[in-house]
Amino acid sequence: MRTQVLIIGSGPSGLLLGQLLTKAGIDNIILDRVGKEYILGRVRAGVLEWGTVGLIDEAGAGRRMHAEGLPHDGFSLAFDGRDHRIDLYGLTGKKVMVYGQTEVTRDLMEAREASGAVTLYDAHNVEPHDFDGAAPYVTYEMDGVTHRIDCDFIAGCDGFHGASRKAVPENAIQNFEKIYPFGWLGVLAEIPPVSHELIYANHPRGFALCSMRSPTRSRYYVQCELTDRVENWSDERFFDELRRRLPAEHAEAMVTGPSFEKSIAPLRSFVAEPMRFGRLFLVGDAAHIVPPTGAKGLNLAASDVFYLFEGLREHYGDGSSAGIDVYSERALKRVWKSVRFSWSMTTLMHRFPDTGEFGQKIQEAELDYLTHSTAASTAMAENYVGLPY
Repeated sequence: MRTQVLIIGSGPSGLLLGQLLTKAGIDNIILDRVGKEYILGRVRAGVLEWGTVGLIDEAGAGRRMHAEGLPHDGFSLAFDGRDHRIDLYGLTGKKVMVYGQTEVTRDLMEAREASGAVTLYDAHNVEPHDFDGAAPYVTYEMDGVTHRIDCDFIAGCDGFHGASRKAVPENAIQNFEKIYPFGWLGVLAEIPPVSHELIYANHPRGFALCSMRSPTRSRYYVQCELTDRVENWSDERFFDELRRRLPAEHAEAMVTGPSFEKSIAPLRSFVAEPMRFGRLFLVGDAAHIVPPTGAKGLNLAASDVFYLFEGLREHYGDGSSAGIDVYSERALKRVWKSVRFSWSMTTLMHRFPDTGEFGQKIQEAELDYLTHSTAASTAMAENYVGLPY
């Protein structure tokens, strides 16, 4: 079997790249080690930058997003017992879209199936080969038989634990990493959100986030110890703790109910450089991870897709390698700016083990400055809605 671009991973970045390539007439095949239902069962982020929304539209998969998604003009920073709103649209002229990653994935899967492009699920032991030469290929096992697909290029969209980055020689890649000393305990519940916009709360007891997936489905988080266990948190305990960290008006108005998903996620910042190795390109979580505080994970993957798609379209359309040659450099410039923003939001909103009274006062002073300075609020808003590609 042969294709022009072999995409490893059928998460949103792989599917988005595949759909853009297909619409541009560039042949591609997607491989994934797990099945379709498993992929659609994963619960992930749900805040889309304006640029991500535009790419999904370009891929022809935006109809349901615009019908069911929730455009947001702003969000709140809660501290000192009050809400302080960041007016995204007023400061930047742009909005974000609240629409679950699972729904993005579903829409892209349906668009791909409608296009007739090939996706191979349950492909085990996927391994890229000879990507440092002119004739790369990928092998995989299915039903006990080893298969091979030859290609021009390999796009590694297979996440942090995938085969693509592991295939790169250790001396050819440099990893940068920061592990944060806490986690997020998150719940999903079929209850109306406490607010029509997201609330990021800084409180002496720790960070909290009130988000949503729809007008009837809420996604809430509280900062917790890395050593904590989900079994220690009943729904009643979770909502009691969440209320303590919110301004009184929200705590009193909150509707509670049984959760149907509860988990603890560790937080890390991670970047692998470069993002290109001959004819292998790392995309999304395969190359970088950010803490979810800045809502950048899926959006960074989308910007990688933008740069790679532009390069591949230029290669096949104009016979030029210029876009491919600068893929890593262009992507990493935006990656590091988003890593910085996610780190700064995490540092600003969480209580670290060594925060102490002095550190808390510094956080409060920074929050007060951010919410009362138009220049500072604008900088936060333009990062949140997404820097230009």
